[in-house]
Amino acid sequence: MADEEKNEKTEAEEPQAEEPKADQPQAEAPAAEEAPAEEPTADEAPAEEPAAEEAPAEEPAAEQAPAEEPAAEAPPAEEAPAEPAEPEPTHPREIRKRARSRQGETRPQRSPDERAAERAQARGTKAARRRAWRAKSREKARQRRGETPPPPPVEPMAGSTGRPKVRQGVVVSDKPDKTIVVRIDISRRHPRYEKIVRSSTTLHVHDESNDANAGDTVRVVESRPLSRTKRWRLVEVLERAR
Repeated sequence: MADEEKNEKTEAEEPQAEEPKADQPQAEAPAAEEAPAEEPTADEAPAEEPAAEEAPAEEPAAEQAPAEEPAAEAPPAEEAPAEPAEPEPTHPREIRKRARSRQGETRPQRSPDERAAERAQARGTKAARRRAWRAKSREKARQRRGETPPPPPVEPMAGSTGRPKVRQGVVVSDKPDKTIVVRIDISRRHPRYEKIVRSSTTLHVHDESNDANAGDTVRVVESRPLSRTKRWRLVEVLERAR
């Protein structure tokens, strides 16, 4: 009896095998069912593929993947408040000054005499250009009309007064002192009716020596004004009156 009691005590003292709890994870799977190999990280370069499996030829441009979309535009920064615009100048001088300042030109200060000389020079240049343009325009107009250009103007000779006029007439009166009245007879043909038209005019002629008498045929020449009515001078007596 004593032996049986000892055996029962020993069996009671042996720890019973713990049953697995539902909350606790089951034992690890056998080594045959090991976890798959770790995948390469993004930093690690993938292993080179065999040469046999080369990348296919490039696809045509139409079949290529679309280009990456541009990044979204950044929101515009807040604009600073615009300054009030300056009024546009209306005076021509102010307009020219504004244009020069925009172009970066700076003109030195000048005296009134220098400005006047510059204006005179500019006017002379413009006048010369206008004269050349007008002459060219007249030349073109003459060429269109088929006209010949006029001869260049002849400059008068220095100190020359031209050839004086000479007339021949009959003395009508010799009563005034040193003065005779000469009648000049004129005959001409009418331009339309072809008729001989006769007319006459009288001249007051200066006779210094009172040589001519009434009825004489004389030759007179034009001269400077000798009195209020005398502009002619006696040259010679051609024929004496009978």
